[in-house]
Amino acid sequence: MDQGNEILDVVDADDKVIARASRREVHANGWMHRAVHILVFSPVGELFLQKRSPNKDENPGLWDTSAAGHVDSCEDYPESARRELQEELGLNEPINEVMRLSAGPETLWEHVFVYSCTTSQKIQINLQEISEGRFYSRTDLESTLKTNPGQFTTTFRCIYRKYINKY
Repeated sequence: MDQGNEILDVVDADDKVIARASRREVHANGWMHRAVHILVFSPVGELFLQKRSPNKDENPGLWDTSAAGHVDSCEDYPESARRELQEELGLNEPINEVMRLSAGPETLWEHVFVYSCTTSQKIQINLQEISEGRFYSRTDLESTLKTNPGQFTTTFRCIYRKYINKY
């Protein structure tokens, strides 16, 4: 299916559904909608990041959270997070909600629920969505963020500042 034709819930500032529209319409009009981001940690605490495919219409070629995606219309946040984790990384792990971000320019007008999990499974990236992926130690991640923050999506940088950097 053409991603631009996915049907998403359009929501208000309180994350209440006010309409439904195609992904293409939602993005073209800057309407608030829903997304999930999943942080996948190794047993030793390293964080897996994905480099978005150069073919993506949003943030092509930038490093992002382990897995992420839109919440489809009539889908709930946890269901969407489990689906994205499976679709993008081939993982089926228990997830925990760790934070929420309100929609705004930094999140591309997405209300974002952030989940985390730990895995020792082999990650199998979906090459249609992701060009590459790797685990980062906290030291390596902080160093790269300081020297070249433009390599990362604004949403990831926001999640890092508000969640990851606290731990």
